[in-house]
Amino acid sequence: MKTGNREKTIYKVTWVGFFANVVLSIAKLLAGIFGRSGAMIADAVHSISDFATDVVVLAFVKVSAKPKDEGHDYGHGKYETLATVIIGLALFAVGVGILINSIELIRQVVDGVVIDRPGLIALVAAAVSIVVKEALYWYTILAARCVNSSAMEANAWHHRSDAFSSIGTLIGIGGAYFLGEQWRVLDPIAAVIVSLFIGKVAYNLVKNGLNELLERSLPKELEDEIIGIIMSDSRLSDLHNLKTRRLGAHFAIELHVRVDGAMSVNDSHKLTQSIEKRLKEKYGDGTQVIIHIEPVK
Repeated sequence: MKTGNREKTIYKVTWVGFFANVVLSIAKLLAGIFGRSGAMIADAVHSISDFATDVVVLAFVKVSAKPKDEGHDYGHGKYETLATVIIGLALFAVGVGILINSIELIRQVVDGVVIDRPGLIALVAAAVSIVVKEALYWYTILAARCVNSSAMEANAWHHRSDAFSSIGTLIGIGGAYFLGEQWRVLDPIAAVIVSLFIGKVAYNLVKNGLNELLERSLPKELEDEIIGIIMSDSRLSDLHNLKTRRLGAHFAIELHVRVDGAMSVNDSHKLTQSIEKRLKEKYGDGTQVIIHIEPVK
């Protein structure tokens, strides 16, 4: 996908998520307050973090789409990776906040404090949130895979984590609402479970983002695929010193290949152009390829 179209797709999808999160966050917060549900208020805070991360994506994708310049020979793709790490850290912070709040509520129940029965409005809000957030997840993840955006994929998982959070909230509120006073502790218990799930998703996002920022090589299966594409040309007898990494949504590939020592400079140049063309056809125009030609020993 061309850079301009890619940027437009990211902006469109992220803006849809942004406005949905604003409306959903306000609705859930009001439902939590008027429905006397601490779980729903925590869920609303989670949604607020969602549209905050939408802002991060909108800001960083604009920068990452900029072409290379005098100070950035490899472009600005890693700004998008940085956005992924920020989203992951924000998600982790929200998960910790929900965990601490829920443990405190459980402690109060153990001490004999009776938790307020949540209202029906909180139960309805949780159900609506599940439907909306799961729809946003699929809408965002499919677009992210289409344009190969790690920041958008991170945002999609943020949507899904909110959907799972709302499932836990729905179970907790439902149990507290329908089963009686002794079951109201289900509300904070469900929130604890969901907070652990949120933390796991956040950990994966931060880990993958840091791997990219620290120049981790592409997965072995992807490197094997790259080798297969390059070595499909019969004029090549060897490939070595393969180095790969991600630059945001794009790949950087460096390699050495051996050819017949009698091959002319002109033919060697055409050969490298052919290799570069095949790699860009497979992985996109933003793929950066550096090829060093050596004579067969």
